Amino acid sequence: MTTEHRRERITDPERIRALAHPVRIALLDHLGDVGEATATECAEALGESPASCSFHLRMLEKYGYIERAERRGREKPWRVRVADFDMRPDPDVPGSLLAVQAVASMGLESEFLRAMDWFSKVDRESDEWVQATTFTRTSFWATAEELAQLSRDVQDITDRFAGRHADPSKRPDGARFSRFFAVVNPDPVDPASAAGTEPEAQR
Repeated sequence: MTTEHRRERITDPERIRALAHPVRIALLDHLGDVGEATATECAEALGESPASCSFHLRMLEKYGYIERAERRGREKPWRVRVADFDMRPDPDVPGSLLAVQAVASMGLESEFLRAMDWFSKVDRESDEWVQATTFTRTSFWATAEELAQLSRDVQDITDRFAGRHADPSKRPDGARFSRFFAVVNPDPVDPASAAGTEPEAQR
């Protein structure tokens, strides 16, 4: 079974809240990085106990995030079931907004720490890889429809690299496992923006 080229929409609050745990997010990230791993291998990578990893892996399986991979003799590795999630609230599903808020907060913290780790060690990298890195911030005016389209565009940016997780032969020489993290959101509503007036700081 391949995990590429599929994006699954998730709106069920219980299923979303199942990810609101740092160990589960770390396990899902690790399995996405390595392709497949046993509970013991996950424990070694995360610095957690095998028992803790086994429990959280079973919870991830229960809520449809991971599945059993092919056995390796007596070993029973896990793999992600779908690599790409579209996890956003549905106004018709009570509780989905609060569930997404909880998971988003944990995800933002995780990505912040990961980016900080990179920048704290960037002096050890060659100039080629330093120049290939970007930290981008920008602001602009957009309608809800335009922002929604931008969100879809951002989600699709890395599709050009599809298949390289599962098939190493698709990775060009010199390729390194890389990270992409982006947030597209409007500023919170305030009297100035509601009146269509540009905030003073952005003029």
